[in-house]
Order: sequence, then structure tokens, then C-alpha cells
Amino acid sequence: MADPIDIGVGARIRIRRRELGLSQSVLGVHLGLTFQQIQKYERGANRVSASMLVRIAERLECSVAYLFGEESGSAGHLDGNALARLASPGVAELVEAFTAIGNPRARAALMQLARSMADGDQGQD
Repeated sequence: MADPIDIGVGARIRIRRRELGLSQSVLGVHLGLTFQQIQKYERGANRVSASMLVRIAERLECSVAYLFGEESGSAGHLDGNALARLASPGVAELVEAFTAIGNPRARAALMQLARSMADGDQGQD
């Protein structure tokens, strides 16, 4: 099982990369890595070396401390599991769409639907 610190660092890499509009392939090319290696870093499946972390931070225009959640505004108060969920594919798009809904009743209905679907999945294997 991946270490929560590695998961948190990977999630922050993914979040920052997406903020900048970079694909995993583009980041990988800049770093001399494949997109698969970037995926493994972002999932926390592979640990990022110190030298690679510095290179990633430089390319993502942030500090290494940001990637560790040590800077304000870096989602540092969230644990690795919460960050991993936020960095999951589709979550950013879902949050953007949800926040674009201006009607409070529509937002509440969507929340109720999502919770209902999640509860239904709890019994599924």
C-alpha cells in the first residue's frame, strides 16, 4: 500500500499540473519521463526522489514545500487520501460543473442524486 505522504505529494503534483493545463505527457517530456511514470507518481504508487521533486516543482512553477503541503494555499490541511480523491480523474470537471450551477435547488438535487448513487454502490462489489 502506498504511503500517505507519497499519495499527498502525488495528488498535489496532479492538481498543480492540471491548474497549469499540462498533460501528463507534456510534463513527462519536460522531465525525460513517460506519461506512465507521471501517472505512478501522481497516484503515489512510485515514490518521487528528491532530485525529481525539485525538477517537478520547477516545471510546475511552485516550491517543493507546496508539493508537501507545507505552504498556505496548498491544500496542506487535507490528508493524502482526501487529496487522492480530489485528484481522481473527473473530479475537477465535476467540481467545476457543480459550482457553475446557480440554482440552489438544482445543486441540492444533484447532491441528493450523488449521495443516493454512492449509497447504492456501497453494497456492490
